Amino acid sequence: MVTNESYIIPRSKRRGMLGQLALVPEIEDPKDYGKFTKYLITIIVGAAGSTAPMASTILLPALSDISAKLHSTQAIANLSFAMYMLAMGVCPLWWSSISERKGRRTVYIISFSLFTIFTICCAISTNITMLIVFRVASGGAASSVQAVGAGTIADIWRVHERGKAMGWFYLGPLCGPLLGPILGGILTQDSGWRGTQWFMAIFGLALFFAMLFCLPETLRTQDKPQEKRMESPELSDDELPAREDGPAESPGPRLTISRASRRTLEESRKWIKATKIVLVDPLKSLLYLRSPPVLLTVIYTSVTFGALYMLNVSLQTAYSREPYHYSPIIVGLLFIPSSLGFITGSLTGGRWSDSIMRPAAIKRRAAAGGDESTPLEYRPEDRMGINAWIAGTMFPSALICYGWIVQQGYHWVAPLPFTYIFGFASMLVFGMTTTMLTEFVPGRASSAVAVNNFVRNLTACIGGIIAEPVINAIGSGWLFTILGMLGFVSLSVIWAMHKYGPKWRAEAHKYSFM
Repeated sequence: MVTNESYIIPRSKRRGMLGQLALVPEIEDPKDYGKFTKYLITIIVGAAGSTAPMASTILLPALSDISAKLHSTQAIANLSFAMYMLAMGVCPLWWSSISERKGRRTVYIISFSLFTIFTICCAISTNITMLIVFRVASGGAASSVQAVGAGTIADIWRVHERGKAMGWFYLGPLCGPLLGPILGGILTQDSGWRGTQWFMAIFGLALFFAMLFCLPETLRTQDKPQEKRMESPELSDDELPAREDGPAESPGPRLTISRASRRTLEESRKWIKATKIVLVDPLKSLLYLRSPPVLLTVIYTSVTFGALYMLNVSLQTAYSREPYHYSPIIVGLLFIPSSLGFITGSLTGGRWSDSIMRPAAIKRRAAAGGDESTPLEYRPEDRMGINAWIAGTMFPSALICYGWIVQQGYHWVAPLPFTYIFGFASMLVFGMTTTMLTEFVPGRASSAVAVNNFVRNLTACIGGIIAEPVINAIGSGWLFTILGMLGFVSLSVIWAMHKYGPKWRAEAHKYSFM
């Protein structure tokens, strides 16, 4: 299991919740694990990464069944989907903070045990309120992998191996949205909407046991933030305050009171510190939104992500009604084109943006009068080249075409090529902007990505809530025309990045809040 000389931690001293039960031993440097162990950990974490997006989309084909069985409306049923997205956005801020102090394994064990319990509660829900509450809780639990999954990959893989490993890891989050609607349609057709939740509960339980026995703690001790010990000054007997009048008093009672006061003060400081860690520290990363390049990148991503989830709601709504009236299993299969677009965009987008950066850097070096011996300067905004203009034009155009075709009730195949185009173009945007965020905030990439995840999931939540009422009010055509116009306006972000990027990076020190 270990390729190099690396100290194996004794079972009694292994870190993380129930660390003694892990069959894979914890070692001093996780990068010294053998290939088999590294791939095992990567596959487990990747499978865990598929849980949250799969659970978010598995109910899409079942929304009509939920509204009928729980005596609710389609709009209220959509809340179970929308609020799940909100939890996925908010909770990673806290999971990330916990993992930095308690380690990765503890977060995985706690979150997936909670996910399994909350999903069982979803399956036995007796009304729509109970379902929404436990959907929110399960979404918050499963979102832990968004906070610590990539960190685990970085813990065990060396830099020159990490790109390929990240590709394997992200297969999970990519396959989740693809498999969710398909499985949801099959399960809803056979077992009703509750079957989808029992499936996710079993899936979560299987992952919990895989983590319990096969995931050691991978966060190295020196990578954890150092806790500062809060001390209060010790007072000697001579330093105790003396009475100004009255008879002399034995220092004994006063010394006892002083020690009791110190203990109370220390306990108060501990509680204040714990409160700060729980409530304040996870929110610090939101301060990065004061940085213009981070803010604009997050806005661009959020517009695209919100449109994605409104498109998901529209697909389910449109094909469940006249003139299509398709069953849940058919509705689930109709999500395949957009999901294939996501996968295609993911596989090509990263390489495309990487290939664009080098020519841009060479051109900049030549303009500055440098020769081949001059090091190339890579800038984050270089990733927004022709790829960004193409993607930023494709996805709004696809939305507008999709909206009017669906509204007119054309042949069921007609809208699907545009869902593929949207999926491909939106994934180019997601990959490009996420990579840029990690480069805008070097050394604090997880914080920047957490901010992006928070804002975009908040947008998806709002989109999921308003999609159904807006479609009923103005129709799919006008809704997706408005979204398309917002997409075209967002192209100004690309121009601003190239225009003001150097200035903003020179002022980056102003935004070092962490």
